[in-house]
Formats: sequence, C-alpha cells, structure tokens
Amino acid sequence: MTILDVDAVRAFVTIADLKSFTRAAEALGTTQGAISVKLKRLEDRVGHKLIERTPRMVRLSVQGAAFIDGARDFLAAHERAVAGLSPTAVRRFTLGIAAHIAGPEVPTLLARLNAHDPAMTIEVRIDTSRALLDAFDRGDVDAAIVGREDDRRDGDVLAKERLGWFAAPTFEHREGQSIRLAALSPACGVHDVAKRALDAAGIAWTESFLGGGSSAVMAAVSAGLAIAPFLPRVAPLGTVDVGERYHLPELAPFEIVLHTTLSDTRSREALRMLAAAFREHRPASL
Repeated sequence: MTILDVDAVRAFVTIADLKSFTRAAEALGTTQGAISVKLKRLEDRVGHKLIERTPRMVRLSVQGAAFIDGARDFLAAHERAVAGLSPTAVRRFTLGIAAHIAGPEVPTLLARLNAHDPAMTIEVRIDTSRALLDAFDRGDVDAAIVGREDDRRDGDVLAKERLGWFAAPTFEHREGQSIRLAALSPACGVHDVAKRALDAAGIAWTESFLGGGSSAVMAAVSAGLAIAPFLPRVAPLGTVDVGERYHLPELAPFEIVLHTTLSDTRSREALRMLAAAFREHRPASL
C-alpha cells in the first residue's frame, strides 16, 4: 500500500500550478533544494516521474497529469480533516485588490487560496488603491494589493509594470484641444500619475469622465469618450496605446505592493501562495 506524504504532495501540486521550482519554493516558504527533495521523495513513493524539467520549462509528465487531480483532492481532504479539529474551523480572509491592477489572474489567485485552505471564507474587495489602503489601516481588510502611493513606503513590492495611454481605435483628438481623460475618481492614484505627467509636459487635460467602478471607466474608453492610463494586461479589449500617436509623455514604472499585518503561520502561508501566483501572471519586472 502506497502512503503519501502531505508535504511532498503539496510540493508537487505547487510546482505544477506555478510551473516553477523557484516560485513554488517562495510560495511554500522554503528553498528550491528542499522542494526538489520532496518531489523526488513523492516520485520514489509512487514509482513514476511526475514533473518534467528543462532549463526553460517545467511541466507535468504523462503520469503527473494523471495524478494531479487526485493529489488536489488528497490535499483538500487533509485540510478539511485538520480544520475540523479546530474550534475556529471557518476562517475569513478579506483581500483588497486595486481596480487598476485586478486582471485575468484574479480567478487563479482565488482558486489557489481556496486550494490552500478550503475551510477559509474568502472576501474580495475591488476599489481604488487609496480607498483600500484606508480600509487596510482601519483593519477592514487583511491584505491589499495596490499601487504604490506617494505617502507610503511600506509593503512588499510584488512587481513593477509600465502604464500606457489607452483609447478606442475610433477615438479622435484634435490638436490644440485638451486631452480628455477618464478615471475611477479624482483621488485615483493612477489618474494622479497621468495628470502629473501631462502637467510636466505642458499638455492641457480635462476630466471628461469619472466612473464609479473600473467597468464604467473601461466602457467609457471603449466607447471612444476619453483616454485613460492602464496597465497593458488590463486595458479594455480592443483598445490601443495612443501615447505615441498623440505625443503623450511616457509614464513612470508603476510599483504593485502587497500590504498585510497577518502574522500567524497559516495566514502567512496563504499570503506567500498569493504573492507567488500573482507574480506568475506578471510581465518581466522593469
């Protein structure tokens, strides 16, 4: 009878999810060497090579692909069993993600958090960086992934990305007119970056659209009402970077930061998994 080791199975699933020994080690708070030892122990136990690794790629073997769903079920059952012994079996994790940062990776982040701790209730808030930082300072959110604010130097940097000036292909701007901008709110940090860059370049601008949420701003830009600064990976589908066309100033690299005060072991493990999954979807840092 084959008896599986929980830590070894967790190492295998994390490597498979993140497609990287480095990111898996970061997510589990250990070293690449320790991750490799755990994987080798599991492969010896089941009698199959589960991960194929080259200098450029990490992927599941045929046997690994057949084993991965069962491995996930095994980990979930283990977490449920352990959680059942705790008087606080149901835990809540409130995560804030800035609207100008949240992109197609969000479902992956939530899936990883759930797989890591099925007994945890996950609450996600999408808002401006400033609003989420205020909520974090009040203790209303456990962790916040936001853009770096000028008055804050705390937090762990997850990535640096470059903003672009995006508009619909049909957007028209006549020379001599003010640049029409769309933003989440007057206090939006990304909007502030754009305004400062335009002011420094001597380019006149006007706020032609203020939306109550990211979907409203995206709709306005897609409809050709205005230009807005976006990270390329979250720009509305079908829009294009018009910075060069209208001779707009290059925007400074944008730091994405994780803030949290959680210190218990379980929560820190969840945060490491969250950070590793987030970095997996980022372009190379600037």
